[in-house]
Amino acid sequence: MQIPSKLADDFIISMNEKSEKIRYIFLESIVNATKSMPVKVMLADATVIDQTTFDPTKVQQYYQHILKMILDWTTDGISISKDKDLRRIFIKFNIKEGNYSLSCHMSLQYHALLYYRLDHRVVEIQKELSDIIERTKNLEVDLTQKGDQVVREKMREIGQSNIDEQKLFEILFENDKLTNELVDKVYSSADKGFHQLTKRKSDLFKELDGMIIEIHHTSSVMIDEIRMIAAEEGCLCHFDLEHVKNQIKGGNFDPKRIPLRIKNNLLKRMDDVLKAIKF
Repeated sequence: MQIPSKLADDFIISMNEKSEKIRYIFLESIVNATKSMPVKVMLADATVIDQTTFDPTKVQQYYQHILKMILDWTTDGISISKDKDLRRIFIKFNIKEGNYSLSCHMSLQYHALLYYRLDHRVVEIQKELSDIIERTKNLEVDLTQKGDQVVREKMREIGQSNIDEQKLFEILFENDKLTNELVDKVYSSADKGFHQLTKRKSDLFKELDGMIIEIHHTSSVMIDEIRMIAAEEGCLCHFDLEHVKNQIKGGNFDPKRIPLRIKNNLLKRMDDVLKAIKF
């Protein structure tokens, strides 16, 4: 049973009220933790633009504070998920009272956009890469021709001089040793200048990758799991109350059958979370 719930039961209504207070304070705290700051960034064509971003580590610090305040609860700590430009920072924690399990899920979903940091070195690298790519065009054509010749000679050695492309692919796919031998032979036939330019190109791309920065965007709204799955930005905060029988959790139960002592303990656990999220 997810809390808040529409069930018309006094105990569940009390749980709902505490849940709404927690959700309000959680959203307010996340809004403070994700305050945007202006930043200048560069596009791939070296155009400088203005953007705004927030620091996700502040959200992690807030989560750490919460988890330190609820030591009796079980948790796996802070989790971070990435799916292309979509990011999510979340915590889940739970506690058992009698035959009932109360769990909480708090999450922030946001998008991360990639830009280059404002540095003239980005332009210098791009210019040098463009020059190297232009210079190696003819060398790569020559290397391809040499590679074809190396492969043909090797096929003649093993009695496969009239092999078609499909059969050649099958042989190379099934014989890693032969493939590596041919690759080594092809590249060893390239002149020293080509190797130097290839290494330089690789080093420059690595340096350029190191100059990429993430700009983080989110929305100051509370969303549900459906909107989260739909990749919407915002916060999620809800509780799940489940009955445990034979170590199997289920949300289909009658709240009126929960013992009064367990109800009071569960409400107290909600109060503990309410105190923990005030930062």
